[in-house]
Amino acid sequence: MSDLGSGDEGISGSKYNAGNMEGSLSRNDFDSSVKAGSAVEQELATKMLQIQSKRFYLDVKQNRRGRFIKVAEIGADGRRSQIYLALSTAAEFRDHLSAFSDYYASLGPPNTDNLPEDGKLKSEMMIKDNRRYYLDLKENARGRFLRVSQTITRGGPRSQIALPAQGMIEFRDALTDLLEEFGANDGGFKGDLPEERHMKVDNKNFYFDIGQNNRGVYMRISEVKNNFRTSITIPEKCWIRFRDIFNDYCDKMKKTSDSITADNNLPTTTNSLK
Repeated sequence: MSDLGSGDEGISGSKYNAGNMEGSLSRNDFDSSVKAGSAVEQELATKMLQIQSKRFYLDVKQNRRGRFIKVAEIGADGRRSQIYLALSTAAEFRDHLSAFSDYYASLGPPNTDNLPEDGKLKSEMMIKDNRRYYLDLKENARGRFLRVSQTITRGGPRSQIALPAQGMIEFRDALTDLLEEFGANDGGFKGDLPEERHMKVDNKNFYFDIGQNNRGVYMRISEVKNNFRTSITIPEKCWIRFRDIFNDYCDKMKKTSDSITADNNLPTTTNSLK
């Protein structure tokens, strides 16, 4: 079967261009890099899989938000695409890989004369905070493959990888090895988060989204106008203080408005003494 491209733009990198990396788990002593405006990121472990003409790197990383797994796909032409998985999402993905593998094994040989209209044989979806992951086992003239697409709620880039179907078991086993060492617990708030809220004022839309990461629960307030978006993020630990300041301004503005209204409503008096 020929290589299955994911369609994402290629990004060069010395690590991912190294063709002689071993697939065994390895520890890196604070192998970190600092990007502009971001905290130090450490790579804790990595696995490399060669599946057909593609290489897949599974990197366990850690930054100030916690631990996660970056999955990078390198095509035969050097094009790279990647997705990010929280450890709990990686565990869910591993379980889905088992189900997809069982389904794939039950299929007969490919029949290019009777392909599904949309190419999909089986689909699942995963949700983690503001990210959605679409898992589609597909078939086309080049063969069968699992496409994993990552999207972010209301905008943001869409990224995806394409895993040849024959490599799903090997990929699952590599994920299992990493999860057995680092676990699948993200920590943080365990309850149900409130639903998103929306309000419109004149030609502006305001969105209130509650999310969670390894630092805790937060609220993101987004202002959208003419396809332009600006956002602020407020950690849950300071919501009460934020509310108190906001209420204080509301009270002061109300008092000022009431005072102006009262002054405007005073009757006009004239000197009637003679």
